[in-house]
Amino acid sequence: MKLKLFNDESFMKRKRAARFKLYSKFQSFTEASQQSKAPLMASASTCLSHPNPFSNDAVFSSSRSRFQSFSCFASRSNFYGSKFTSKPISLSTSGTRPVRPKPASSSASEPHQTFDVLIIGAGIIGLTIARQFLIGSDLSVAVIDKAVPCSGATGAGQGYIWMAHKTPSSDLWELGLRSQKLWEELAESLIEQGLDPLEHLGWKKTGSLLVGRTPEELEVLKRTVKQQCEAGVRSEYLSATDLRIKEPELKVDKDTGAAFLPDDSQLDAHRAVEFLEKGNRLYSSEGRYAEFYNDPVMSLLRSGGSGEVEAIKTSRSILHCRKAIVVAAGCWSGSLMQDLIRESEIVVDVPVKPRKGHLLVLENFNSFQLNHGLMEVGYVDHQTTVQLPNMLAPSLLDQSLSVSMTATMDTVGNIVLGSSRQFAGFSTEVEETIISRIWDRAGEFFPKLREKPLSDISKSREVRVGLRPYMPDGKPVIGPVPGLPNLFLATGHEGNGLSTSLGTAEMLADMVLGNAEKISSAPFAAHGRC
Repeated sequence: MKLKLFNDESFMKRKRAARFKLYSKFQSFTEASQQSKAPLMASASTCLSHPNPFSNDAVFSSSRSRFQSFSCFASRSNFYGSKFTSKPISLSTSGTRPVRPKPASSSASEPHQTFDVLIIGAGIIGLTIARQFLIGSDLSVAVIDKAVPCSGATGAGQGYIWMAHKTPSSDLWELGLRSQKLWEELAESLIEQGLDPLEHLGWKKTGSLLVGRTPEELEVLKRTVKQQCEAGVRSEYLSATDLRIKEPELKVDKDTGAAFLPDDSQLDAHRAVEFLEKGNRLYSSEGRYAEFYNDPVMSLLRSGGSGEVEAIKTSRSILHCRKAIVVAAGCWSGSLMQDLIRESEIVVDVPVKPRKGHLLVLENFNSFQLNHGLMEVGYVDHQTTVQLPNMLAPSLLDQSLSVSMTATMDTVGNIVLGSSRQFAGFSTEVEETIISRIWDRAGEFFPKLREKPLSDISKSREVRVGLRPYMPDGKPVIGPVPGLPNLFLATGHEGNGLSTSLGTAEMLADMVLGNAEKISSAPFAAHGRC
């Protein structure tokens, strides 16, 4: 007979919180141990695609990080916290990402299949939405993508789960805060099961620093810290003296300071995506989950009676839908929607556009150490640069390019520097002039980087290029398409896809399932914006 103490819910919450706090405190020792191992290659992905992703397959190349392989007995609770019978599965995360085999339930020999929910897009948004339906309902789910996961913005991102650059009381604040809480709960659930979130998700609580270098920027930081504290987020203003102790590599003078958010974290997109896929696939044996990768969506099929969307046609099959279709195709969502509803009377214009970004990854840069994630104050303005019209001359279009310093250390000790933003259509070509600007900007903050010219590290670097899904008003679109109530959008997250994915998934699933909203979805509605 169990003691009553162990059935007390508040006691268990305190116990979990204490265990999580202890884990975070000693995580630096784990990281040091990880970094002492043989250096591993950083992953980089590039997706080269025609602006209309439905007429041409994407050309995908990826050099994936090679992690240690391991296996264990795992249940669904190992992934999502649900209680199911344990069974042995493989959790190997090594190797490259070729064209993936599909689960048996998505065999090409079955041209007509039916699911409750169809999700178009296998980035972090699409996969977390699939996860939410699988753990929060008994609905069946299929994920469809013209390529494979991490071939777009998700795989090219920096992986930070930060609140430092978000403004309290803004629409994105509540969504970001909810998502951060859900990521922490997921990491905590792994710890409770004896699993390491760093190994499974690339998740670690690094804390973030928003750095200012002028008296005006320092005043902005002080106001920001005050607002964040009032909104319930742990935030602290650091003077030049305190900042020098936190980050010895950072150039600090009398006009340098920072906002420090100790609870901000980061994850590895590739590890997180593999984790999500493995968890989702546990439902395949029940016929509740299937993946249709390298299978572009061609059109929507509507009912002759109700007019509702009842199926989608892909390049190889027809997938019927009982409840909802979700378009989560990143920067391709706008052109996809135009193609899908071309022959209907529905008028919808999803103004999401590709916003190109470069990141520079320094492999095995052992002489340089970062203790936290860093970002300059100017990143906030750089994130909201106004788009210039596409009809302008190339010299004027270049004015849309902005570069701001961001710096993180990834799970294998590589330095990731960014970041750039520009409107260049669907081009994912690496531009060396932009890489040089990122390098020079980072050198203004970290003098040690100036000790070597960029040309000297050409053999020990990777460049990530991705297309962020940009919305003119800076907010994602999450909700039903006007006139087609069973067709939903989840796109336009720009650079916040990883950091807001779990909150987005929860919000959209609650809409479809008729659950009470955790936070208001009104600011993200398509009505009036599309």
